[in-house]
Amino acid sequence: MSRAMIIGVGSSLPQRVVTNDDLAQMVDTSDEWIRTRTGIRTRRIAGKAENTSILAAKAARKALKMAGLTAADLDMIIVATITADMIMPSCACLVQKEIGAENACAFDINAACSGFLYALSIADKYIQGNADLKVLVIGAETLSTRTNWQDRNTCVLFGDGAGAALLTGGPDALFSDHLFADGRLNHLLYAEAAQSMNPALEKSDYDGSYIKMSGRDVFKHAVRSMERAIAKVLASEGVALDQLDLVIPHQANIRILNNLGEKLGLDPEKLYIKVDKYGNTSAASIPTALADAVAEGRLQSGDYLLLCAFGGGFTWGATLLRWP
Repeated sequence: MSRAMIIGVGSSLPQRVVTNDDLAQMVDTSDEWIRTRTGIRTRRIAGKAENTSILAAKAARKALKMAGLTAADLDMIIVATITADMIMPSCACLVQKEIGAENACAFDINAACSGFLYALSIADKYIQGNADLKVLVIGAETLSTRTNWQDRNTCVLFGDGAGAALLTGGPDALFSDHLFADGRLNHLLYAEAAQSMNPALEKSDYDGSYIKMSGRDVFKHAVRSMERAIAKVLASEGVALDQLDLVIPHQANIRILNNLGEKLGLDPEKLYIKVDKYGNTSAASIPTALADAVAEGRLQSGDYLLLCAFGGGFTWGATLLRWP
């Protein structure tokens, strides 16, 4: 049975860089306050003509170029996002139009910060049935559209961007994942939809479609949940932690990342961190970091790569691959 392998990656980030000092002009905060609590120094914020679908399409083209394929070769496009341009059509359909992938089916999924891992898992399931499929998986967000810029506890965290991975089948490929969810904890990290147009379903306490978060609770659940997911996926494949060559976690917060590394006893050199440059970009954080890691030569053929994430829902999981 063939499993999925990544043959191309790419990323796209908005041009505008927003520093911590820039945010200090907007809310009661400082560069030191943000850095010591989050590890973030800068983030990218979308401007004109940098919608989620446009960023996603740019990342897609780079992944296609790396793989040596054209958009016409694609069979499927999956976009993981919580900030699509519109309710319908899907962001994936807009990407399909933008890049000219006329032979591909297209759809979105929403698993918040874990969305990219969920989308990879869906791609792998299709590829198990047909090893020749070419599936484009994209994590893309413009979280700036769902950020309360007067709330210093959240507005310092988020950024915009998109990352893409192109997958196909390989008889010697390694793809293993374990995904989880717990909807009972949805109140700890969530964003309301737009106010209902049906008066009977309007919320009396609606205060906007912003990301709302209970930071301490999220921290506690994130570290414990990702640690367990990682242990499970490694045990399922008989791979030891010290055999991993690179670990790319969801880039949420430096304290979460460092705490996770310490809990695992992971060599710090193997923990790939980009949160200082891009902030938390939800579903886009892992694929943009992966594209950077590939560009920096951090992955060689045969390397064990582990991806892990935790996000609103709650959703979380871990994915183990061997780099082709």
